[in-house]
Amino acid sequence: MPGFDYKFLEKPKRRFQCPLCSKTMREPVQVSTCGHRFCDTCLQEFLSEGVFKCPEDQLPLDYAKIYPDPELEQQIMSLPIRCIHSEEGCRWTGQMKQLQGHFSTCAFNVIPCPNRCAAKLTRRDLPDHLQYDCVKRKVKCEFCGNEFTGEAYENHQGICPQESVYCENKCGARMMRRLLSQHCLTDCPKRTQPCKYCGKEFVFDTIQNHQYHCPRFPVQCPNQCGTPNIAREDLASHVKESCCSALVLCPFKDAGCKHRCPKLAIGRHLEDSTKSHLTMMCSLVTRQRQEILELRRELEELSVSHDGVLIWKLADYSRRLQESKLRSNHEFFSPPFYSHRYGYKLQVSAFLNGNGSGEGTHLSIYIRVLPGEYDSLLEWPFSYKVTFSILDQSDPSLSKPQHITETFNPDPNWKNFQKPCPSARNSLDESTLGFGYPKFISHEEIKKRNYIRDNAIFLKASIDIPQKIIA
Repeated sequence: MPGFDYKFLEKPKRRFQCPLCSKTMREPVQVSTCGHRFCDTCLQEFLSEGVFKCPEDQLPLDYAKIYPDPELEQQIMSLPIRCIHSEEGCRWTGQMKQLQGHFSTCAFNVIPCPNRCAAKLTRRDLPDHLQYDCVKRKVKCEFCGNEFTGEAYENHQGICPQESVYCENKCGARMMRRLLSQHCLTDCPKRTQPCKYCGKEFVFDTIQNHQYHCPRFPVQCPNQCGTPNIAREDLASHVKESCCSALVLCPFKDAGCKHRCPKLAIGRHLEDSTKSHLTMMCSLVTRQRQEILELRRELEELSVSHDGVLIWKLADYSRRLQESKLRSNHEFFSPPFYSHRYGYKLQVSAFLNGNGSGEGTHLSIYIRVLPGEYDSLLEWPFSYKVTFSILDQSDPSLSKPQHITETFNPDPNWKNFQKPCPSARNSLDESTLGFGYPKFISHEEIKKRNYIRDNAIFLKASIDIPQKIIA
């Protein structure tokens, strides 16, 4: 190995330095032919490369001319140095030859644990290690008195049966660990115990209070029907469904029967009151039918338009047209709509194969007045301008739509626009046919442009109501 790399108190003289490693020579040897000195190891490594010349003067070199230099080695080993652990805090200084002896007492020197625990540590840390950390140290348990190695003692701690511990349930009791399990099982007032009725876990000293509320605690039927052990949570359903002594209402209570009797007697009541029950049910059905009709009428009123404009889509046009050709004067009706809020109720009808003078060649369109909710508040006859349109469904970005439109002002003398009679709500006689155009658009014209698109047409009807009427 190369020269010494210790911390010298004074810089070593140049003649002590190895020319090859530039350190203070270790085991110096001298070449007798030229007098140069080197570390024995450094020179051996140099010559092992096959160069047999002195590294200093390049003169031929022979192994037989190389000798140890004990005098120089004695001078080097007498040089004063610091301990190799000086940076860690050791303040020792002395001759180099005294260093190994110092290591036997140096507090900062790393040594193996004498207990052979595989730990290596500084001498000054050894006492604490032997007392607290060494896994092979001998330790006596203060509770049971048994002796353990350090590693075994660490495992013994927390399980020693003789150690005094507090109850895990925090009841305040203190005892040896070996008695703890029996205490927690039978004696501890804070131990958990399952309710024998519902199975839920409770602290022992509260389980009595729980039974006053336990849903599965057995209780007696309040009607004294004799059924044993009814769970508290089942009592209501028992009284309602199973208890033979419970008072019950007649099944026809919603129809008006107010009879009340024990459940066992309800069968007899039903047999005795069959006729009256049937009468009640008939009255109930009549009332419900009236209510349904009224609700249906109100629903229809909510779904109709109230702004005087109807846009009516007739889908599946080709099928409907074919149907109209097979059935003479076949009429299609639009959803009702109002001229304005609280206004006239109107309906549009269409004959796809024409009506009257337009039959077979044109689409005919009419409008009629229906009986409405607010007729008694309106002026009669109906006299506001009506406009019919069939809408061109062409793309506005490609060409301007060309809707076909017809407008008329109702004649006050036409009976079609007089106040309708409520009885005519579903009548389709001549007076309710309405007014319109038998030849609104011909079958040839309707095929042009995009009046028919995706097998559907759109018919529009609008009522021109003055703003002051709407207000």
